[in-house]
Amino acid sequence: MDALRTAAPFLSQFRGQAFVVKLGGEVLEAPAALRNVAEQLALLWHLGMRLVVVHGGGTAIDEFSQKLGVRVKKFAGRRVTSDEALDVVKMTLAGQTHVDLLAALRGVGLPVVGLTGLDAGLLTAHKRPPVEIEEDGEKREVDFGWVGDVDSVNVDLLKHQLDGGYLPVVAPLSGNSEGHVFNTNADTAAAEIAAAMKAEKLIFVLSVPGVLRDVENPSSVVPFLKLSEVEALIHDGTVSKGMLPKLAATRKAIERGVHSVHLISGLAPDALLTEVFTNEGSGTMIRQEDSA
Repeated sequence: MDALRTAAPFLSQFRGQAFVVKLGGEVLEAPAALRNVAEQLALLWHLGMRLVVVHGGGTAIDEFSQKLGVRVKKFAGRRVTSDEALDVVKMTLAGQTHVDLLAALRGVGLPVVGLTGLDAGLLTAHKRPPVEIEEDGEKREVDFGWVGDVDSVNVDLLKHQLDGGYLPVVAPLSGNSEGHVFNTNADTAAAEIAAAMKAEKLIFVLSVPGVLRDVENPSSVVPFLKLSEVEALIHDGTVSKGMLPKLAATRKAIERGVHSVHLISGLAPDALLTEVFTNEGSGTMIRQEDSA
């Protein structure tokens, strides 16, 4: 009963609001963790939150690449996508990883619809030009290959699914009008979708409990950050590599109107519900400077 009283104000505030939830590859690869997260998503859905799920698949892509003898190459946490790597990405994100996630979500009673960014132009993108990247204090120009930077999101498609009572599950492949397919970072895709929908929350479900002051100490999670403080953590090296795309996506989402971004563990029981329905939360919440 106390839990219901605690949750009541949040239920009133969030019912009918859009939440974009990005599931990381590590969570997708752990059956017990995926089941736990799926059950929490089901509760949010039945309580009236309008959910869009975006999934990654980096772990599965790396493993499949190794089996096929395709070199895995990354800079600053972002994948370089050669012709061969793009084939692996397509087979993984639109194949086994996508289907297994749909099955897990359907298994807890969610009315899921599987989409890629190519469906009805959900994610229209252009090929990223070579960019200057800094990693480990060294700057260099990197050509990321068949990586797509998002130009537009077909929000009407997502709203059509949601209005029809369906939960969209998006694989982060994107495309253009010339028929090219691009690998778009799942964190970036989730942020673009959240910004286009003016979502209440963008939630990253990770294998770690949030932004950590000490990457070797899981209990050093930072519960709340302003956007300016995120920049400071990047510059002083507190966060690096795999966390960088998530924080870049966080910045983009908040600057374009998403109310808050959350980074939580997908391995801890009830972390998602605790983050949404309690003041204490379970992970890291990031907001704009003037937010209470």
